[in-house]
Amino acid sequence: MKNYDVFGVGNALVDIIALIDQNFLEKQKIQKGIMTLVDETQQGSILASLSDVKKELRSGGSAANTMIAIANSGGTCAYTGKVSHDAYGEFYKKDMEDAGVLFETKPDSSGHTGTCVVLTTPDAERTMLTSLGISTSLQASDIDIAGIQKAKFVYVEGYLWEGLGTKQASRLTMEEAKKNAVKVAFTYSDPFCVNRSREEFIQLTKDYVDVVFCNTEEGLALSQKSSPEEAIKFIGALSDLVFMTAGKEGAYVCEKGKVTLVPGFPVKPIDTTGAGDAFAAGVLYGLTHGYSNLKSARWGNYVASRIVTEIGPRLTVKLMGRQEEILKDFKD
Repeated sequence: MKNYDVFGVGNALVDIIALIDQNFLEKQKIQKGIMTLVDETQQGSILASLSDVKKELRSGGSAANTMIAIANSGGTCAYTGKVSHDAYGEFYKKDMEDAGVLFETKPDSSGHTGTCVVLTTPDAERTMLTSLGISTSLQASDIDIAGIQKAKFVYVEGYLWEGLGTKQASRLTMEEAKKNAVKVAFTYSDPFCVNRSREEFIQLTKDYVDVVFCNTEEGLALSQKSSPEEAIKFIGALSDLVFMTAGKEGAYVCEKGKVTLVPGFPVKPIDTTGAGDAFAAGVLYGLTHGYSNLKSARWGNYVASRIVTEIGPRLTVKLMGRQEEILKDFKD
């Protein structure tokens, strides 16, 4: 018997969430709508400029958001990410465990816990300024091999390809999963990750990945094709199962070369932070609870539709037990 549905590996970052207007981004010369890596000094300057703005804290990191949303759906998961012996690190561990996610990675004292300033404008676009801090010190020795063996899936985020140690930890996770008949899910995370590591991502997908997650922009970047349909077919030639989100249209699913667009749930978004993470959570919940691939995508679309109607990457509504009600009319 498997003890976890999903064993996640990724950056451990405390999200500092603020609502701002477009003028703030222009004044600070911040490129809108993407994730930018910054150092602690740059981030500190931005936070100083936000001193009068209300802010919320959440344990985060892309894969961590996914684990939390799986737990919200009723699944079980463990998470590996590096934090420090500081106030943010203590907050991170407690917040993850309060959300129902096992977090036992040994903290480190050689740096600061990573933080991500999430700036959301009235059009629901989120702009992220990330200081990775000690999260980049995650290494292969931090990976709990026994934990992998207890999981149905491992889930690894592409953001980890920004550092040598984090990359080695990711490869080890995938290799151990393969040795133990545990399925490997991988998210391409962001177009800039794809552009910097395209050839590695292609080879990884061929060698290890059972389930790919990406959005349309990431799919186009990896495939270097001109349409979403061409992009997902390209990725589908690398891995048997691919899920590619397409905003309000829903999500494309490629099953052994066959492409289907699974419709989304119409909502008025107020913050797109964590939408892709929430989608992956819904899909992984479905795949680990006997749903078909298309039904899993439909549940993923629903979870994503709920997250974009809230501020930040954390749902305030409980999804556990709602699957039958939401999916009753879906025919796959």
